[in-house]
Amino acid sequence: MKPFSAVISLLFAGLTIVAIPVPSRAEDAPEVKVKTIVIDPGHGGHDAGCISRDKKTYEKNLTLSISKSLRDKIKNKYPDVKVIMTRDDDRYITLSDRADVANNNSADLFISVHINAQDGGTNANGYSIHCLGQSSRKGNDLFSKNLELCKRENSVIKLEEDYSTKYQGFDPSDTRSYILFSLVQNSNLERSLQFAEDVNAGMKGGAIQRSRGVSQDPFWVLWRTTMPAVLIECGFISNPTDLAALRSEKGIDSIAGSILKAITAYKTRYDIEAKNNSNPVKNEPSSPSVSPQTGEVLYGTQVLATKKNMDDKDSFFSGYSPYCLKGERINRYFIGVSQDQSEARKINSEIRKKFPDSFFVKIEGENVTRTK
Repeated sequence: MKPFSAVISLLFAGLTIVAIPVPSRAEDAPEVKVKTIVIDPGHGGHDAGCISRDKKTYEKNLTLSISKSLRDKIKNKYPDVKVIMTRDDDRYITLSDRADVANNNSADLFISVHINAQDGGTNANGYSIHCLGQSSRKGNDLFSKNLELCKRENSVIKLEEDYSTKYQGFDPSDTRSYILFSLVQNSNLERSLQFAEDVNAGMKGGAIQRSRGVSQDPFWVLWRTTMPAVLIECGFISNPTDLAALRSEKGIDSIAGSILKAITAYKTRYDIEAKNNSNPVKNEPSSPSVSPQTGEVLYGTQVLATKKNMDDKDSFFSGYSPYCLKGERINRYFIGVSQDQSEARKINSEIRKKFPDSFFVKIEGENVTRTK
């Protein structure tokens, strides 16, 4: 397994790292489309997370209380939806294992619950919602105001034995390690952002009054999940007003209820979309099927790189016929592939409207080079 730094080098050499695909749906999927939700109470066990100034309240306990309340509310409102907790007691769970719980259960939504803190101060307050990705808004991208928060949340990696090997050399305290996150294609980004905005709206006027907004940030646990995923900082344990709400049963209930509102909004929209996608798509664009001869050069648009074997008719491809290069670890998917570079570039301009994170490439056998 290559170290994290080597992976970064490969990226700049023109190769592509894993993307996060929208899970395939069977044609006979049940009416309930959001079938499984994984709730991840942050920290636990010997990892207390943030601690209140009076040393009486731990983040790990607050996140568990909020998560349990949210679990019960989901089960009560949506008995057909399976709710899984990454932990339901005070135990330590690695970041990698948290993501595996969601991935192995084919979750449709991953919600990681956390509490924020201000180093050396008490003024900062409010809730914020985070998902993985590169923001197009100035001052709100992967290397801006939330990097210290990301370093703190990711630093739990160092509590694990031999973390450097397990996490392929990723160092949560080294800014250079975060280059990888900014280059990852996340095909779930749009849905993650939609749900993040739902949470932001749902929590408005609740127990924690101030919204700090939605941000896109390099949290390891979000990078490792293969479904729409968000991390919610529910308030500041270092702020007296926020802390009072977080310590009360009424406050916990309010926060969980606000997140449930977001789930309801997201689920309603997602279920309608999933139902529409189950019908055959007509008049959608397509790209020619290609079977390159040895030494033949092709051009196209890379839209996905993933460990999974994707169905050519998966709704992710929006009606395009994908061309796949399969590797030992990563399968790369391209659309709009042609031997004619001009034709491929013309199709690329249309493809980017539906796949804004895609990029134009030159394909020579198994070698793929990103091309301007």
